[in-house]
Amino acid sequence: MTSELGRRIARRIAVTGPMSIAQFMAEALGHPTLGYYRRATPLGTAGDFITAPEISQMFGELLGAWLAERWEAMGRPSPVRMIELGPGRGTLMADALRATRGVTGFHLALDLHLVEINAPLRTAQQAALALYNPTWHETFDDVPGGPVLLIANEFFDALPIRQFERTQRGWSERMVGLGSDGESLAFALSPGPSAFAGLLPAALRDSCLPTGTVAEVSVAAADLANRIAKRLVQDGGWALIVDYGRDRAAPGATLQALRGHSSVDPLDRPGETDLTAHVDFAALADAVRAAGARTFGPVGQGIFLRRLGIERRAATLKARATPTQSAGIDAALLRLIGPDQMGTLFRVLAVGDDRSAAPAGFSDET
Repeated sequence: MTSELGRRIARRIAVTGPMSIAQFMAEALGHPTLGYYRRATPLGTAGDFITAPEISQMFGELLGAWLAERWEAMGRPSPVRMIELGPGRGTLMADALRATRGVTGFHLALDLHLVEINAPLRTAQQAALALYNPTWHETFDDVPGGPVLLIANEFFDALPIRQFERTQRGWSERMVGLGSDGESLAFALSPGPSAFAGLLPAALRDSCLPTGTVAEVSVAAADLANRIAKRLVQDGGWALIVDYGRDRAAPGATLQALRGHSSVDPLDRPGETDLTAHVDFAALADAVRAAGARTFGPVGQGIFLRRLGIERRAATLKARATPTQSAGIDAALLRLIGPDQMGTLFRVLAVGDDRSAAPAGFSDET
């Protein structure tokens, strides 16, 4: 089964030839009218996936406290651009701002900016955050200058990747072409070694990995991390990146597709299917440091949230909860910090300028 966007992509390939997986992801997720993130309502039980803010208010509350502490550490600048990349339904930011109402001067200093391309989600964000008068942007670069506090939760995993496969002749790029019927989409290898394989980390590119090994790289993710870091160095501020991925580059294909909370073929029904890949946090950190900013982490989400006091927060919520509500709090806590759930797979990276002290959550001493 295909989709209108799938048919358009197939016609384009028939004329211009196979496209990279990065090009395919950019079209499938960001096409101006038919892209998944332009029109889908992906979150929640009726959507395709559930993110941490939708699991429990504790997640957003603790991240809000972290951001407020960073504002204090920055010297309480006013205004400060509070930016969220891909804010979903506004749940994380609503929880973060509710939890920080008691921080003197914080809300008066905030200038809220949301980077969101999805019209239905913008409507939900407006409903959740109307009190804070948000401004929306298509890209991070559209946000006006000034000191920054930025949060990106499950945003980098949706940025396009390239995939390469080790062959007897070298690294060939995995492409999206046409199937044997001339209409369906199918994966194929470039006919020879790809010059783009030079984008792979040297540790992978130059190693003696066996034929058939797949490796991935996201130029888009590293480029965005670099631009964020340059902004922090120039104007001051901090960013927190939370996503699932790896602390360092490793071989293996992680591209996956979700629809209706089930795994599907990444080429099936483009524009109607979520596409993601594991984030290479080492590549993000390298891009950040190249811009002159500092990094802390990555650490596991479970460790990070424990250091911020999520177990104490859960106990406080349970003290005034019904037995049913208490069980729900326990279940949400386990899902957020359990090593076999989100606690280990999800990683947290902080990025900041060199003008303030180290942030909480990245060692037992902070």
